[in-house]
Amino acid sequence: MRLYIAEKPSLGRAIADVLPKPHKKGDGFITAANGDCVSWCIGHLLEQAEPDAYDVAFKSWKLEHLPIIPTQWQLKPKSSTRSQLSVLKKLVKQATHLVNAGDPDREGQLLVDEVIAYLGVKGDKLNQVQRLLISDLNPQAVQRALNQLKSNRDFIPLSTSALARSRADWLYGMNMTRAYTIQGKKVGYQGVLSVGRVQTPLLGLVVRRDEEIEAFVPKPFYEVLAHLLTDKQQGFTAKWQPSAACEPYQDEEGRVLVKGLGQNVVERISGQPAQVTGLVAQDKRQAAPLPYSLSSLQIDAAKRFGLSAKEVLDTCQSLYERHKLITYPRSDSRHLPVEQFSLAPSVINAVIKGAPTLISHTDAPNPKLKSKAWDDSKVEAHHAIIPTEKIAHLSALSMNEARLYQHIARQYLAQFYPAYQYAETQVEVTIAGGIFTTKARQNKSLGWKSLFSNNNKIVEHNTENNQEGEPESQTLPALKKGQWLNCERGELLEKMTQAPKHFSDASLLSAMTGIGRFVTNVEIKKILKDTDGIGTEATRAGIIELLFKRGYLLRQGKSILATPVGRGLINSLPMSATTPDMTALWEASLDKISHKTMRYQAFMAPLIQQLSELIGQAASELPRALQGLASPSKGKGFPKKKSAYSTKSSGKYKAKNAKAGTVAKKKS
Repeated sequence: MRLYIAEKPSLGRAIADVLPKPHKKGDGFITAANGDCVSWCIGHLLEQAEPDAYDVAFKSWKLEHLPIIPTQWQLKPKSSTRSQLSVLKKLVKQATHLVNAGDPDREGQLLVDEVIAYLGVKGDKLNQVQRLLISDLNPQAVQRALNQLKSNRDFIPLSTSALARSRADWLYGMNMTRAYTIQGKKVGYQGVLSVGRVQTPLLGLVVRRDEEIEAFVPKPFYEVLAHLLTDKQQGFTAKWQPSAACEPYQDEEGRVLVKGLGQNVVERISGQPAQVTGLVAQDKRQAAPLPYSLSSLQIDAAKRFGLSAKEVLDTCQSLYERHKLITYPRSDSRHLPVEQFSLAPSVINAVIKGAPTLISHTDAPNPKLKSKAWDDSKVEAHHAIIPTEKIAHLSALSMNEARLYQHIARQYLAQFYPAYQYAETQVEVTIAGGIFTTKARQNKSLGWKSLFSNNNKIVEHNTENNQEGEPESQTLPALKKGQWLNCERGELLEKMTQAPKHFSDASLLSAMTGIGRFVTNVEIKKILKDTDGIGTEATRAGIIELLFKRGYLLRQGKSILATPVGRGLINSLPMSATTPDMTALWEASLDKISHKTMRYQAFMAPLIQQLSELIGQAASELPRALQGLASPSKGKGFPKKKSAYSTKSSGKYKAKNAKAGTVAKKKS
């Protein structure tokens, strides 16, 4: 008997649907006509044991016990899903061949692997376990995946990476939470102080941003515009570029802070001749934006629709599992496997039939065009989020489901349009020895941008292409180098420096996915790639929501701010625990483990040493920034002591999902 172990009931049923019929439904499994069987986990069936499982003395929270570091790690069955583990135990014993059908990511890999290991599978049976990677729950896609089974051994590094992350989270969260909760009581703070490897640096970003805004003092700065005329009285403006001699009067961003300097420039250029001393006209092309990863979709949807990261994730999960309209949503990839290009005509056809308004203002997509999205070298366990071959019935979807489906579909369709082409002109004008510049863009062919336009006017635009410094929207007259103009007048603009903006859902997610911008250690910054982040696609939304539930963050309109308790915690912790430097380095190391360029022990050993130092630091200082603060009420979801540092191997499953899975299991 071949046993497929899916990550959850919905995936299990999708696999069973393409196996030979008739089916026999049991309690927690489905048997096909050929004798093969499908069963499932309900999220993680196992979890890290509590400290008192290693030593009963650890039931009491005492500083002298810390750090608690298991020598032999223990997993225990989750009480809520123990019955399903019993079902799998019986089936695994009966099976001759096992197939890991966890979700196509590192947590999905570990989730099933840890069950197989816990149930004692060894020897040839373990070596022969196969891996089934499913990113689309429609029958034809599941059947294709079944025809492409791989050896599960090929995914050991992915599983090891997830295991290292799980244990690192437990070690760090449990020890640091106990240490600071104990110390907090000494200054009168009665709540549990939850400290986490990812959540605390993320909170630190918000706290520091809030404090920076409060301390900000606006200052005036000055710009000068030259209003220019050709001999045919055609006008345009150019902006003054201060010379090196002006540096003593500028801030670090090059803004002129002395009004008199700007006034002097205005007086010098008004009514003076001007000459075009630089003219560069270029034809440029811009390729279509890549399909979405989960984070890029969450960022874009937050900006466009005001949706939180959790709302996007929950909506996408419904589009994937319930409606089967999109591929696996918890993806960190923005590329597609080359072999999937052959499916493009049927996917495009399904999109156009289901959402015809997407192309109502443009030509039909060309399925023969192949964008840079198709790149096997950039696809690992999962690929970008795209529509499936199933035709959508938008009227049957909720407003957010319809919005996000069309958003994902439009991004996919963009791959089958030519590049956006435009002419960009950059002009340099010299007036009385000063340099003034301007630039303008003229559309030549909208290409993929026609999908985001209405009557040739772009009304909707993918955010990744809205780059700072894009040409201003003025039209330039015909110019040539050496041409003489007249500066009709100079204009002094007085502006005020602006405080940084509070974090929003979009900017906080952006910070998590490109954390290098916020890393302070120069050496660590060198190690990180532009795409390195903290947390995973599966956990980022949950981590943000967790900070709200624990009373550390609050919303004020679209802004996300830290609460007094959130500030107090950050200002009580050592800097290394509140900045993303250490966490970003850990994430980079976990990525190396998954690519077999770092060993598990090489990651864990320095982590344990660093943890010991942090606990020593916690013991030597009191968290006085929390003095006088009351802990958030239980009504706001603040965790009880036992669960405050709980670090399940994945943030993907909530109690309601587990409950739903149990119901589904009973029905099957």
